[in-house]
Amino acid sequence: MKHDILAHRPSDLTIDWAQRVVGNNCPGVIVSNVATVSVDIGTTTRVRLAIEHDGPAAMPRRWFVKLPSLNWRARVITALPGLLHTEVRFYRETAPAIPLAVPGFLAAESKLGRGTTLVLADVTETGATTGKPGDALTPAQAMLVIEQLARFHAFFSDKVALGETYRWLAGPVRRLEDHLGTALAVPLMQRGLRLAGKLVPGAVRRWAVRYARHRRGAMRFLANAPQTLVHHDCHAGNIFWRQSQPGLLDWQLVRFGEGIADVSYFLATALQPEVRRMHEALFLTTYAQALAAHGVTGIEPSSLWQRYRAHLAYPFEAMIVSLAVGGMIEPESNHELIRRVTAAVEDLDAFAAIPI
Repeated sequence: MKHDILAHRPSDLTIDWAQRVVGNNCPGVIVSNVATVSVDIGTTTRVRLAIEHDGPAAMPRRWFVKLPSLNWRARVITALPGLLHTEVRFYRETAPAIPLAVPGFLAAESKLGRGTTLVLADVTETGATTGKPGDALTPAQAMLVIEQLARFHAFFSDKVALGETYRWLAGPVRRLEDHLGTALAVPLMQRGLRLAGKLVPGAVRRWAVRYARHRRGAMRFLANAPQTLVHHDCHAGNIFWRQSQPGLLDWQLVRFGEGIADVSYFLATALQPEVRRMHEALFLTTYAQALAAHGVTGIEPSSLWQRYRAHLAYPFEAMIVSLAVGGMIEPESNHELIRRVTAAVEDLDAFAAIPI
């Protein structure tokens, strides 16, 4: 019999709860202790646990548990489009095919109106390190991420060939998220810009509000390209490193999209502006070459550059909206990411690349 593992707050993650998780995977294994290592509240409530059990060595003893956010604003923004439910389904149905490192899936429960609980193996147990959203990567690290993104995008490059297996990623939940984003675009953009203050210069502010007012058309333009699977939230805090190789965390926003969108998001958020300016042309060349090496041909450099510019609008919007909502990213990191993405948008006149 399958045991219910739904939890609503960190205090629910008891020995009895952990025993139910283990019972669904390895009957007969006994859990003797559960210790909370850390609790982080953002778009979700993320809890690291140390588990003592008498199971085999292959059964993780460090768990990473995701629950709905205890911050009510973040909870509303993420709950309505069912982002945590999307991540549960990703780990159950899609993660095994992903050609890059992702956390190991242990268990999940998602029930309409009752909540969602996702239990993963904590990547730190196997020697991996994780970072924070405001961390700045080196050019060498960035190159490794670019190469992995190209491999990932190439693997899923033909949306038509994906068939029904991944069609749910473009289903009603994703469309609801897009509708909510459009409906709230102007008030959230205006509030976020007000809170950002001098971090965003006047010219960028005017473009940003215009973009928010025409967001639906902008999204259509950005979606009008060959589709693949994209992470859609590729900042330094969602990257882990194991033996110097990158993997990706936090798949709540996974969807069909244009691969270069992940590259725009990553370069704008994970690098200091001076590093991005110095290396971004090489990064885009490397991305195109890596796609070609994995079978994606016909990429025109000038077109790739223009699409890269246009997709910078989204990481800017994401960071400004995060500030407007509050509680989604630690404030210091949020401010730093706004500084970086504003520099990218300003350097490349990103909003002008979108015909709105």
